[in-house]
Amino acid sequence: MRSMTVRNVPDEVHRAIRVRAAQHGRSVEAEMRHILESAVRPEGRIKLGSLLAEIGSKIRLTDEELAILESVRDKTPARAACFE
Repeated sequence: MRSMTVRNVPDEVHRAIRVRAAQHGRSVEAEMRHILESAVRPEGRIKLGSLLAEIGSKIRLTDEELAILESVRDKTPARAACFE
């Protein structure tokens, strides 16, 4: 697990985080982890795998239809990207 240091946090922000941590029964460090995770991984986010599974269940492909799709799918390995 990575660690980071955040510098120049205003005193009022640090105090607010300390109060919030106490309200939630967590350490300041645990509260900061929770805040960061909530910001970058919100609960209502759309998960690609779940979305694709939902689409698949809605269209109800038969085994025959799936076999047709598989027969025309390009199975050639993708070329590596070149950025030069």
